[in-house]
Amino acid sequence: MAPGRTPDPAPGDDPGGRVPPSGVPVPEDSAEELYDAAPCGFLSTAMDGTVTKVNATLLDWLGLDRREVVGRMRFADLLTVGGKLYHETHFAPLLSLRGEIGGIALEMRTATGGRLPVLVSAAVKKDADGEPVLIRTTVFDASDRRAYEEELLRRRRAADEARELAEAARREAEAARWEAEAARREAEAARSRSEADRARLTDALVVLQQALLPAELPTVPGLDVASYYYTASPDRLGGDFYDLFALGAGRWAFFLGDVSGKGPKAAAVTSLTRYTLRAAVFHDSDPVSALATLNAVLYDRYGLKADPRHCTAVVGVVEPDDDRGRTTVRLASGGHPPALVLRAGAPVDGPGRADYLTTPGGMLVGALPDAVFTPATAVLYPGDTLLLYTDGLTEARTDPERTTLYGDERLRDFAARQASTAPGDVIAAVAALLEKLGDGVDDDTALLALGAPSRPG
Repeated sequence: MAPGRTPDPAPGDDPGGRVPPSGVPVPEDSAEELYDAAPCGFLSTAMDGTVTKVNATLLDWLGLDRREVVGRMRFADLLTVGGKLYHETHFAPLLSLRGEIGGIALEMRTATGGRLPVLVSAAVKKDADGEPVLIRTTVFDASDRRAYEEELLRRRRAADEARELAEAARREAEAARWEAEAARREAEAARSRSEADRARLTDALVVLQQALLPAELPTVPGLDVASYYYTASPDRLGGDFYDLFALGAGRWAFFLGDVSGKGPKAAAVTSLTRYTLRAAVFHDSDPVSALATLNAVLYDRYGLKADPRHCTAVVGVVEPDDDRGRTTVRLASGGHPPALVLRAGAPVDGPGRADYLTTPGGMLVGALPDAVFTPATAVLYPGDTLLLYTDGLTEARTDPERTTLYGDERLRDFAARQASTAPGDVIAAVAALLEKLGDGVDDDTALLALGAPSRPG
């Protein structure tokens, strides 16, 4: 074969490309069929706007008959009042000036009086002498896009309200960030200092860490409470947090969580998270709503940055009932380990002594704009305790090779073996476990226990 010559088709080949390898012929569309049944609207108009041609797709969208449109209506007549005004003041002048225009949002009027959001592109066709002779217009149905934009606007308004609630928290977080940055610089300098300098640095970090936690838990009528914070490294600021505070009318709110990362930046996110959650729960005590507010604030602040920040958290409202000794707990989780319920009425190390209050499907807080959070409810009877913890406990390494995690099952078995289910005793036992695991715990761990007091006799 001569160089550059196209080889002759083999027997059975289809030079036109109309028969695929499967051997099944592909149906062909005429140009008119492609125009009339296109998935978008097409129309052509004279330079004065009179419709000269329109496809069936656009007529179906508007509920109009071709005979009442072609030669009888102008393009502007198909628009709503607002769309017609925009067409006359912006669309038509720009098209005349540029010769083409694309992606313009308008609303068209249907035969039933409805509104159809559309995106319109148009181009002027010229004759051989360069004189404009007609306008070709393409119309895309933007109903789904309009609904999406309205939903975005609604969520934007909700995020704006959340930002207003969290403004004080934002200022506090900024102050914490500067303090944490100062501590970090001090930490870098301390590497070359004496043991006394290192001790002073450690003290400063402890003070900063304590500033991110409540100084002490409040006294709650009809409820026993206890907490503990395990610091894995005195040289690193952790991102774990918890709180317990009164809502009024005999109700109390609590939360516990863990922000991503370590150090000053994590401390700043922790401060923002704590104050945002406090404001959100006071505004709406529904735990799912509080997590949604926190998600909006964190995603707006960090979600699209090169160093995104998010957290796991569990938020709840507890209502002690002194008359019957029962306590109702309503909570929601955003990507957090499940709470552990210890039942005083079950035999030690027996079935039902300790089990998880599962919250499947809860997403990380601040990682996605439309995160889903899972609610759950538990009733604590006299002597029962709800234990909340961060993953520094279950992700502790238990073997010399540091490959085996402590895990959820071992924690549940450990809790079931405890002789006492009182919050103070449970916290003391888990704190001792963390100390025993020692270097295997390489992440801070926060613990919070809420219990219905045992009744005498």
